[in-house]
Amino acid sequence: MPAESLSIRKVETRADFQAFFEFPWTRYKDDPNWVPPLLSQRRELLDQEKAAHWEYMEGDYYAAWRGSRIVGTIAAFVNHRHNDYWKEHIAWFGVFEVLDDTEAAHGLLDKAAEWARSRGYDALRGPANFTLHDECGLLIQNFSPPVILMPYNPPSYQGYIESAGFEKLMDVYSLYYDRELGARVGFEQRIRKLAERAMKRSEITIHKIDIRRKKEEFALLRDLYNDAWLQNWGFVPMTDRELDALVENLGQFFDPDLAFFAQVKGEPAGFALALPNLSEALQRAYPRPGTPELLTLLKALWHWRLRPSIVGSRMPLLGVKSEFRNRGVDLALMLAVFDALHPSRYRYLDSGWVLETNDLMKIMNNLGLESYKTHRFYQKPLR
Repeated sequence: MPAESLSIRKVETRADFQAFFEFPWTRYKDDPNWVPPLLSQRRELLDQEKAAHWEYMEGDYYAAWRGSRIVGTIAAFVNHRHNDYWKEHIAWFGVFEVLDDTEAAHGLLDKAAEWARSRGYDALRGPANFTLHDECGLLIQNFSPPVILMPYNPPSYQGYIESAGFEKLMDVYSLYYDRELGARVGFEQRIRKLAERAMKRSEITIHKIDIRRKKEEFALLRDLYNDAWLQNWGFVPMTDRELDALVENLGQFFDPDLAFFAQVKGEPAGFALALPNLSEALQRAYPRPGTPELLTLLKALWHWRLRPSIVGSRMPLLGVKSEFRNRGVDLALMLAVFDALHPSRYRYLDSGWVLETNDLMKIMNNLGLESYKTHRFYQKPLR
């Protein structure tokens, strides 16, 4: 029986949005690696009236349909803060999900390109949902369950995007560390030697976050974050609302034993923040439309706190102020995190992502740590 004809429609009605919102649960219903988001988090992400990032963005959502059946989704948008900061004139695509349907995949990507071209933009870049502070990049290596705050997609998406005329722009890597691996390759001895030498030479000191001064410590982290990432590829300083939301969200589930500040001669110089891999708990709790979120949260709490089953962690944030770079501050912070893992229940650490152009990547490779996952950003010229 021939497939029903394809149509790509802008999401405009409440029914359209509901189908758009719930589509990932259809796309990944048989995928054991997918970790569903909390419904409230997805709603907050997509809400153009309330989400902090939509204050400086504009865009539209589209869905691919075959008859009355939704088969794919995409967002086309422009990030005005990015264009102003980097002096670029580009648009982005994100929320790209599609069934095994090449025509639908190309139709959605073409629609996003058409949206950008009609507004005079030079190129279309992505995927990003919706800034580089959020889940972004296309997974192209190691399709295992994602750690917290990292995206996941099936292998087919790479072929769809590349055959639609997009080319690689930047790869970002995730490094994997566990106790057995560290002992086997002698990683800890090597990084300890380098870090301790740097700490002595540059008068670097490391201290844990003081949970009694949580508000002040997170304010310091916020300031260091914007300064430390200032010149990273694609980085745009967060707005006050975004920073407040980040601090509030991280404050709900961070582990104070995995958060560190660095000082150089008493001056704040950098930070490292690792988090429990709550994706392990969410995958067991499995949020889904129609299930009260309170019930999902209670299940997640059971696996996180009451009967802990989380064995992994992720370090999404590590930064050193520009004036203190190339002094070994990053190595000292990483050593502090690795040392903190040993007495904890966390057996492994995902350190991602790291830009392919980052010198830290070369240092970690030389010390014996390899990347285990790769995410890629693509771009398609429109002129």
